[in-house]
Amino acid sequence: MKIAVCIKRVPDMEMRFSLASDRKSLDPAGLKFEMGDFDGYALEVGLQLIEKQGGEVVLLSIGPDGVQETLRKGLAMGAGRAVQLKTEDVPFDGLAIARALAAELKTGGYDLILFGRVATDTANGTVGPMTAELLDLPCVTSISELDIADGRGTARRELEGGAETMQFSLPAVLTIDEGIARPRLASLKGIMAAKKKPLEVKPAQLGEPRLVVESMTLPPDRPPGRIVGEGADAVPELLRLLKTEAKVL
Repeated sequence: MKIAVCIKRVPDMEMRFSLASDRKSLDPAGLKFEMGDFDGYALEVGLQLIEKQGGEVVLLSIGPDGVQETLRKGLAMGAGRAVQLKTEDVPFDGLAIARALAAELKTGGYDLILFGRVATDTANGTVGPMTAELLDLPCVTSISELDIADGRGTARRELEGGAETMQFSLPAVLTIDEGIARPRLASLKGIMAAKKKPLEVKPAQLGEPRLVVESMTLPPDRPPGRIVGEGADAVPELLRLLKTEAKVL
C-alpha cells in the first residue's frame, strides 16, 4: 500500500504571538513551529496501516525551508520519504494549496491520501476535500475509525448527536479526526535514520490565490474583573450587572 500524508508546519498554539508589520500575517520572531495536531493523527494512521499491510508512507508539505524540520520529524516517526513543495509564503487560499498538492499527487500512484481534519492555525478544513475534487477521487472527512481491506475502506464519522459509517473504494482522500490514534514518539534510532531518508524539494505550483487576508487584528484585552460585594448581600447587585451590563440574563 502506498500512502501520502499531507502535513502542515504550524505555530505552537500555546505560545504568545504578535502580528507582523503588514497586519496580514504573524510575526515569526520567537515563534516555535511544529506539525499540526490533526496531521500527527493522520501520519499515525498511515504508519499503522503499512505496519499491518506493508507499503510506504510519503510525506508532503508546502512551505519554506523551515518545513524540512517538520518533515524530518515525520521521517523519524517512520515515514519512508518526504517531498517539500517550496514556497516562501503559504497562501491562506485552500484551493491554491490544493492545486499544488494535486499537481504532485496525481502521478504518485497512491492508494490513500491522508490529511488532518483541519490545520490548527487556519482551521479552514478545505484543503483535503478540494484536493480530492481536483484528483477526482472519493473523499471522507473527519474520520474517527478506519478499516482498509480488499481494496475498499470503511470509515466512521462522529456527528453531533450520532455517528455514521461510510464505505469507499481505493484510491481515496481521507481527513483524520482526533481520537483515532495517538501519534508515536520518534525513537533515537528513528531520528538517526531520518537524516539519511530522501527529502526532495520541488517548486510549489500554487497558481494565483483567489482568497487573501486583507487584515488581521488581535482581540481586545479582557476588562479586569470587579468585586461587587461579599456573601448573600452581593447577589442583588450581581444580578443587576448581569442583566444591565453583561446582558446574559
